[in-house]
Amino acid sequence: MKVEWLKVLLFLLLVSTIPFTGITAVKANADIEQNFWWKKDRNQDEELPRLGGGSENPERSRQQPISNIILQQRYPETVVLQGPATANRIALTFDDGPDPRFTEQVLDILAENNVPATFFVMGSRAIAYPEIVQRMVSDGHIIGNHTYFHPNLVKEGDLATLEREVNRTEDTLNDIIGYRTKLFRAPYGFLYNELVEKIAELNYSIIVWSVDSLDWQEDPPTVIAQNVLDNVQPGAIILMHDGGDWDADRTNTIESLREIIPSLKQQGYEFVTVPTLLNIPYQK
Repeated sequence: MKVEWLKVLLFLLLVSTIPFTGITAVKANADIEQNFWWKKDRNQDEELPRLGGGSENPERSRQQPISNIILQQRYPETVVLQGPATANRIALTFDDGPDPRFTEQVLDILAENNVPATFFVMGSRAIAYPEIVQRMVSDGHIIGNHTYFHPNLVKEGDLATLEREVNRTEDTLNDIIGYRTKLFRAPYGFLYNELVEKIAELNYSIIVWSVDSLDWQEDPPTVIAQNVLDNVQPGAIILMHDGGDWDADRTNTIESLREIIPSLKQQGYEFVTVPTLLNIPYQK
């Protein structure tokens, strides 16, 4: 009799623990999965260096300190807005990479269309993703200096910061691609007289642009394409972005290239790199 009661008690105890164990197991698996995705997202953000001065939008919307047109007039040997209008040549340029989310898709489209471009890269991202920078070079593109952490140099107002940002990026790029670039573009395109003079002292050409795609506003691809197609002219230097801050999305930029490149080729334009367009050296 006692044996039978013991069997019953053991059976009831076993049955009562099964649901609890199952729920606990499900909850544990859910917690593991949640932690996995949290860490994945967190690591992705940590691996992508942030733009030191903030994202292009809204930073670019602020009042520019001095127009690049005025700076080009003051420093014609250093600041360049566009190439000669004597031939149907134009240059595509991309800022803020390398960005593993978008840059390689841009490179794929350029390769498909046999289009060379000029990439102004951040040193902090180049050292994080050297293989993408190496692919840029192996695909026939030219690399320019876009500072190390992408600060707003005008807001910093410090020549020492500029020199540190430029030199650190130059050293980083030299280690990756084997040459010291001579091309510089300021974050947001923001400069003033003393900054231009310091960059010239560091033996750089400052490459600005004559056509702004405004892709940093993340408009639909057709709008980005129209911003370019409506304003392009022989000798144009076109500004686009293959990277952005952690919350930026360059998908529309990528899609717009599928309209921009064929349309401009159909109009008879030849895509070249910035140094080819300007007939200037790209390395020191």
